[in-house]
Amino acid sequence: MQESICLLKKILKDGDAIVVGVSGGPDSMCLLSFLDVSVIGISLKIIVAHVNHNVRDTANKDEEFVRRFALEKKYIFEKYKIDKLKGNFEAEARKIRYDFFESLIKKYNAKYLFTAHHGDDLIETIIMRLIRGAAFKGYRGIDFIINKEGYKLVRPLLYMTKDEILNYLKINSIDYCIDETNDLDFNTRNRIRHHILPELKKENADVHKKFLEFSGLIKNIDDFLSAYTNSVLNDIYINEELNLFKFNDLEDIIKQRVIEEILHKIYKNNLYIVTNKNINEIKKMINSNKPNGSINLPNNVIIIKEYGKLRLKKDKSIENDIIRFENEVNYNGLIIKKIEHSNEKSNYILRINSKEVKLPLYVRTRKNGDFIEVKNLGGKKKLKNVFIDEKISKGLRESIGILVDSNDNILWIPGIKKSKFDKEINEKYDIILKCEEEGEIYE
Repeated sequence: MQESICLLKKILKDGDAIVVGVSGGPDSMCLLSFLDVSVIGISLKIIVAHVNHNVRDTANKDEEFVRRFALEKKYIFEKYKIDKLKGNFEAEARKIRYDFFESLIKKYNAKYLFTAHHGDDLIETIIMRLIRGAAFKGYRGIDFIINKEGYKLVRPLLYMTKDEILNYLKINSIDYCIDETNDLDFNTRNRIRHHILPELKKENADVHKKFLEFSGLIKNIDDFLSAYTNSVLNDIYINEELNLFKFNDLEDIIKQRVIEEILHKIYKNNLYIVTNKNINEIKKMINSNKPNGSINLPNNVIIIKEYGKLRLKKDKSIENDIIRFENEVNYNGLIIKKIEHSNEKSNYILRINSKEVKLPLYVRTRKNGDFIEVKNLGGKKKLKNVFIDEKISKGLRESIGILVDSNDNILWIPGIKKSKFDKEINEKYDIILKCEEEGEIYE
């Protein structure tokens, strides 16, 4: 706790305007209490920014709780209510949140944005990325301070564990809201939080500090490699074209970094959706004796090899990767996997009879003219109209994964709609699929 408060005292000064992301949960209420003049001895202009995600029955109650708290403290209260989010829309929700936060930074001429990510979040993020695989940059987890355009993003609670936060709130009689979905094992992050993290803490109660050290070490190495790689890039990556003749003279670790830095220029904070598999495919194409080639990457990015050069570009006219489904696939942050049993009946579960579809199955993004024979509808419906009815933004429609069979019949829009091929629990089926969100923490 003292480390967090010392960090705040170090970077803030009287009169600073700061935007604080406040959900009303224990983490953000702890952070908000740290910013009180009675705790840090500094008077601040605090803008409490609350985003109502509108996905839980208690969402409006949480919003009112935060509003009343801000009013009592004489803080400025700003809110944004998301109309509708379904399925794997964490990336879209993240964009909405930070667009809202940044609009407030400009409105109030604030210098800082504070979020309540804590030490347990850091551990979970690093473990997730180790399990899934990531660019080296991803293993640093969550940074304390990130320099953004015109402001700094700060996470002072990274020194604290969840238990320390809850204990602080109890001792100081600070109320907070409960997100009941945090108790469920519906995604990778929650399973790590409930089953792996407690075992690590049994081995070392201060294990979060070891992960902080690890994160700091990775950050220092990453910063050094980035600086060196960018100096190399100035010579071999010109006008968004990579000179493969010069590239092939580099050491292997710098080759890897060159690829990662170029991808980072394209994906920015969404780089996490590029997997080791994608990077290995790029390296394989570069090393191939074939002079020309191309690879489709997530979010409609295409990488092209031709005439000794490599180019990456965003291209809305191309389709995303078509990935063959085996037992599990991670598609733009949405995990679809085969399971043995479930009593769930929601749009997050699909039951099919393999004799009624053509195997193997694939996951892809939508194409022009796509339609789905919606379950219980008795007819076809264009995907475009499904997305419109579900109020899914145009930008998000291009990255949503769709499950199809080998005849390109659309079986499922995970989390949104099921087709006529879906079976009830009491019907005959031999394949059960479940989708869940990645549970990633975004900067």
